[in-house]
Amino acid sequence: MKYDFTKSADRNNTNAEKYTLREELFGTEDVLPVWVADMDIDTPDFVLESVKKRLEHPIIGYEEFPDSAKIAQIEWMKKHHGVVYEVDDIFYSHSVVASMQVVIEALSEVGDEVIVQTPIYPPFFHAPTHMQRGVIINPLKQLEDKTYTFDFDDLRSKITPKTKLLLLSSPHNPVGRVWRKEELEALLAICIEHNILIFSDEIHCDLVYGENKHIPFSSLKGAKNRTITAIGVGKTFNMAGFAISTIVVPKNLQEPFQKAYDNVHFAQGNVLSHVAFESAYKNGSQWLEELKIHLYQNYKMLDELCQKYSELISVTPIEGTYLAWLDCNGMQKNNKALREWFVNEAKLGLSAGLSFGKAGRGFMRLNFAVSSAKMMQIISQLQIALKKEIKNGY
Repeated sequence: MKYDFTKSADRNNTNAEKYTLREELFGTEDVLPVWVADMDIDTPDFVLESVKKRLEHPIIGYEEFPDSAKIAQIEWMKKHHGVVYEVDDIFYSHSVVASMQVVIEALSEVGDEVIVQTPIYPPFFHAPTHMQRGVIINPLKQLEDKTYTFDFDDLRSKITPKTKLLLLSSPHNPVGRVWRKEELEALLAICIEHNILIFSDEIHCDLVYGENKHIPFSSLKGAKNRTITAIGVGKTFNMAGFAISTIVVPKNLQEPFQKAYDNVHFAQGNVLSHVAFESAYKNGSQWLEELKIHLYQNYKMLDELCQKYSELISVTPIEGTYLAWLDCNGMQKNNKALREWFVNEAKLGLSAGLSFGKAGRGFMRLNFAVSSAKMMQIISQLQIALKKEIKNGY
């Protein structure tokens, strides 16, 4: 292996969000933060070197998002995911959440309804509500093997003439599903039948394990002209701090999208982000493959620990993302007590399952995108806490 994921830079005493907000979120700084979805893994050296080289030029002014960066992304998506995008269909965005809000503004009206599938990344239901859209909650269905799938019967029963948009998470955050083609095709058929457009958040598309394969929603037959896709380098290469992603908008939807997009004044991003974005897509294939091996090893460590304490906790089988969805219902704690247990006993700061909707009751989300050294520390602290819980008769 060329890249070393055994250790990473210390983020204490930096302005890193997950560390800076510990006191505010967990009431103490004495926790390992494993909540927000960025990695405690060094951003690739080839990205940093490209930024250093750009800084040799002494002027950092306004710049356009270059076609060369878009082409690098197009080539990456074609090579890794078999989908072909066009340069003119790609728009700069500083974040997926911003992209989603523009799409909601562009493709629906106040009082229209937006479908979200819980448990889900919280902005999926916060954004429509804030923008005075109705939210249709279509909970995912958990199967006997603890994986999740779409609940099509529930979805059909809730669609009304006001339902205009579906917000899709693919791969899914937080349950870690990589949707099969037949699942997506069935979802598409319902959307076509009811003339519903799709915003597909595919920001985790590169972080897929084993034989699982990410299927871009817009690549499905009949989906391209009704799908807006959010993709980018933030998750794949730990580049969230560069604040750069893209929105792929089909030409038939570009007029209303452009109007909402211009109203917000996204501009074209910053100079260093453009360079970093292009470098990641041009140079990142080997780094990504090695990263995924490392991440899956971390997941397996967590899964093996939870299997030893299966009466208390289990990990939902993961197919993609670096976010473990922990079923803690065996602990028989309410949501407040569960969160406090992780903070006080395990010294870990996780995302509370309830923040992902009512379907997240009794669950917690743990970010395992850390170095080997830090993962061993997480496992050690969690094991000590679980042993104590067993001893106390939980």
